[in-house]
Amino acid sequence: MVTLAKLRTSLFVVSLVCGVVWPTIAAAQIYESIGIRAQGMSGAFVAVADDATTTWWNPAGLATGGYFNAIVEFDRVDDPGATRARAFAVAVPSLGLSYYRLSLSGMRPPDPTDPGAASRQDQGVLSQFGATVGQSIGAHLVVASTLKLVRALDESRADLDLGAMAMFGGARVGLAVKNLRTPEFADDGRQLELPRQVRTGFAFKAGSASTAELTAAVDADLTTTPTAFGEARHLATGLETWLGNKTVGLRAGAGMNTIGEARWSGSVGASLAFRSGIFADAQLTRGDDRARNGWGFAVRVTF
Repeated sequence: MVTLAKLRTSLFVVSLVCGVVWPTIAAAQIYESIGIRAQGMSGAFVAVADDATTTWWNPAGLATGGYFNAIVEFDRVDDPGATRARAFAVAVPSLGLSYYRLSLSGMRPPDPTDPGAASRQDQGVLSQFGATVGQSIGAHLVVASTLKLVRALDESRADLDLGAMAMFGGARVGLAVKNLRTPEFADDGRQLELPRQVRTGFAFKAGSASTAELTAAVDADLTTTPTAFGEARHLATGLETWLGNKTVGLRAGAGMNTIGEARWSGSVGASLAFRSGIFADAQLTRGDDRARNGWGFAVRVTF
């Protein structure tokens, strides 16, 4: 009996032989594509977000950080079929401006028999320009949004991210929605779809900057995201501690892709203050989740 999977594989082979263009799909970018501190905590950051990368992780974190935040970062994933990223963002309590540049590696035929077949040749760029604004509602809740212009495959689309954060003493609960309008791009037989992504998180902070500050966090994806290596839905836990009046920061975390056979990853990260408010951040991630394995560094300013 000819199965549907065999039939699709046969059609794909025939299309190659006959020279027919078979549309390819670019894998969407996961939350963990951006943010050196976030990646050092294995992606448990939606309720922690308090630096300039809140414009990526949770717009509502805009009102929870310092009076001025800025970051320049470089991210590298080991596998050529996964995401590489550059980021620049600045934020004050009332406004955030950001630019994110991510690779479109991982173009693959829409063939369910080989979900991990990423092409190393078909690479492009996704650029995102964003403006973030937020609003406090009472003493415990902040809501915010990022209006963004996304450009890929020589097309531009307007889109929107939303975020909310509730704060009760040292406890925080966060919710973030990316790609609210689910933009689509197409060019010369290639397609890029940015599906709606929803993630929630909880964090608790104890201690003080003058002694030792410890943050524990957990994040969970509420939606599934396609990647060059198959579907992803991440669950993450992470820790961050600051020592020596916030001159040294240490991070660690563990994450799991809960789709199909569990794929684990572990992360470590560190920060060092050059001078008050100016930090060098670094992170390293390793494990079974090929979409996560990589490293990155950033220069971050927080006052």
